[in-house]
Amino acid sequence: MVQEGHLLAVFNSAHRVMKAEGVLKALGLPVLLIPAPRQLQTDCGLALRFSEDAREKIMQALEQEGLLPAYVSEYRGGLFVTTWVNETGDVGR
Repeated sequence: MVQEGHLLAVFNSAHRVMKAEGVLKALGLPVLLIPAPRQLQTDCGLALRFSEDAREKIMQALEQEGLLPAYVSEYRGGLFVTTWVNETGDVGR
């Protein structure tokens, strides 16, 4: 389900991740709602999967909608590496 180079946006609530999915799909952006892999620490158990090619547009759209994830991880060499952390504190708690 997750392959080398995929990015996962991890949210702290199921409501926020599903709302983010709806916004991004309405904009025609290529995202897929998936169960979050166990290796990731997530409160809601879901994540949005996308590619590096779409990253900038996806993050801009999420920021405009006030739906930034808690963090974004990339799958590299069999591990999830955190590449971005929401430091604004606005993660929907």
